[in-house]
Amino acid sequence: MNKHQKPVLTGQRFKTRKRDEKEKFEPTVFRDTLIQGLNEAGDDLEAVAKFLDSTGTRIDDGDKTKMTNHCVFSANEDHETIRNYAQVFNKLIRRYKYLEKAFEDEMKKLLLFLKAFSEAEQTKLAMLSGILLGNGNLPANILTSLFTDSLVKEGIAASFAVKLFKAWMAEKDANSVTSSLRKANLDKRLLELFPVNRQSVDHFAQYFTDAGLKELSDFLRVQQSLGTRKELQKELQERLSQECPIKEVVLYVKEEMKRNDLPETAVIGLLWTCIMNAVEWNKKEELVAEQALKHLKQYAPLLAVFSSQGQSELILLQKVQEYCYDNIHFMKAFQKIVVLFYKADVLSEEAILKWYKEAHVAKGKSVFLDQMKKFVEWLQNAEEESESEGEEN
Repeated sequence: MNKHQKPVLTGQRFKTRKRDEKEKFEPTVFRDTLIQGLNEAGDDLEAVAKFLDSTGTRIDDGDKTKMTNHCVFSANEDHETIRNYAQVFNKLIRRYKYLEKAFEDEMKKLLLFLKAFSEAEQTKLAMLSGILLGNGNLPANILTSLFTDSLVKEGIAASFAVKLFKAWMAEKDANSVTSSLRKANLDKRLLELFPVNRQSVDHFAQYFTDAGLKELSDFLRVQQSLGTRKELQKELQERLSQECPIKEVVLYVKEEMKRNDLPETAVIGLLWTCIMNAVEWNKKEELVAEQALKHLKQYAPLLAVFSSQGQSELILLQKVQEYCYDNIHFMKAFQKIVVLFYKADVLSEEAILKWYKEAHVAKGKSVFLDQMKKFVEWLQNAEEESESEGEEN
């Protein structure tokens, strides 16, 4: 019977004395060795990155009087210089993936204690953070540290955020910032960078616009508006489902428009959606038109209140068109709905004619324009007759 040869580990073993091992990993010894290596690298950040790579370790707490020459706080305050420092972190994190989470945790802690740094140091740290965020070396959730009460009250949070976002946008673009904020669910928390008495969209917009970050001001306005509309739609849906009196619904919508500075054009589409969602529609095409007309006649007075502007009327017409196209059993009901709204003073002839000529959307265009042809001709003839009557008088 052949005996299999046992595997042999190649290489030599060296016995290490406990005393030597202890000295090697003593924090102060480790710190001094690391700092010496960094300083010996000279002004070349590429050499610094190589030294840290070959060392493959990270520094522990130690004596703050011992400080490397290579520190972002002593660097020039310009994007290109700070970017070179960011590249050192970038290279190390790519090489040692296990550093990623540790680096994220350390950055969160650093941001928590921004008060410990001078204004110039805060600026450089903000720039470094923005560049690292722009390149995906850090996740946007590190920004939650900025919502700390003391940083917010002293204005450090907002000031730091502005510098950080500027560097981020210089490294990438505004879309990179907004999409990352959405993913981290921070898009709705931006107002928390300011004290409670200043947490208004107007204050945020003014502050960020003055700082040259109008894109983020506009982004917040849109986000706040979308959030408001969702809440309004939810409440409207509830009230319509409970068949709340139209007068009460009108009052509620007007109050919400005033409170949230919502234009009529933003509300009319929501009303249409809620009204159509309030009913279980018949699946038979021949019956659904009759059902729709009865339902919409009931709510026409509500729509009439919030379609007082030409633009609002066009938006409603487009919404009706899209709805009838998306719900196939409503295809033949489009013209009947428009005529009903015309008779109920929800839509004017000017709006209908403009929709027909130029303001319609692409969905089912040929079908709906064909349906409306005779009615539009009737409107045009009526308009011509009234004009000729006016001339005779």
